[in-house]
Amino acid sequence: MDRSNPYEAAFEAYLKANGLCYVAVDETRRACLGDTPVKNLDFIVLGVNGARLLVDVKGRQFPGGPPEKPRYTWESWSTQEDIDGLGSWVRLFGPDYLALFVFIYRIQPTITLDGDSADLFEFRGDKYLLRAVTLDEYIQHVRVRSPKWGTVWLPGEKFRNLARPFRYYTHEAPSSVAEDAFDGPDQARHLAEVAALALASLHAGSAPDPGAGN
Repeated sequence: MDRSNPYEAAFEAYLKANGLCYVAVDETRRACLGDTPVKNLDFIVLGVNGARLLVDVKGRQFPGGPPEKPRYTWESWSTQEDIDGLGSWVRLFGPDYLALFVFIYRIQPTITLDGDSADLFEFRGDKYLLRAVTLDEYIQHVRVRSPKWGTVWLPGEKFRNLARPFRYYTHEAPSSVAEDAFDGPDQARHLAEVAALALASLHAGSAPDPGAGN
C-alpha cells in the first residue's frame, strides 16, 4: 500500500469505517517469490463472512478524461503484470484465499449517484464507489488494451455483469472458511500470521521499487 496514493488511502479508510481486519502491504520494496520479482498486492482483508481476500486496488475516476471532454466509462483496465503478480500471491497463500481487483472510483462533482448505492462513501471531501472483480473472472474475459504498454481491460458489458460491490465479498458471499475460525483472539492471531507470511515473502536484499503503485 502507498498511503500517498489517495485511492489506496480511501480504501484503507473504508476498511476502518467498516470494522474490517486487514494487512496493508508495504509497496516501497519489491516482493520476490523465490528469485522472481513480483508486483506487490495492496491489502490482505478478512471479511466478516470468513473470506480471506487478496486485494489489488485500482484507482480510477468517473467520468474520466479532461473536463472539457469527459468519458462516461467505468474504466476497468489493469496490466498483465498486475494479473501475473496477483496470481503469484494466490499460489503463495493457497486456495483459501480469493484474489480481487478492487476498482475504486472517485466520483466527480458533476455526477449524482443514488445515496443508497452500495459502497458509495465519502473520504476527505470526495465521493468514492467501490466495485470488485475476482481475478479468475477477470482473466476469463480480459482483452488486450495496449500491447505497447502491456495493458488489458474488460469490455463494458462484461465489466457491468461481473463487478460487484466490494462488501459482497466481505459480508455476503459464501466462504470456504468457517466463520467461527475468526472469532475473537483467533481472528487477530490469524491476521498476525498472514502479516508475517507477507513480510517473509519480501526479499531481504531487495531495493526500493520506483515503480510501486497502480
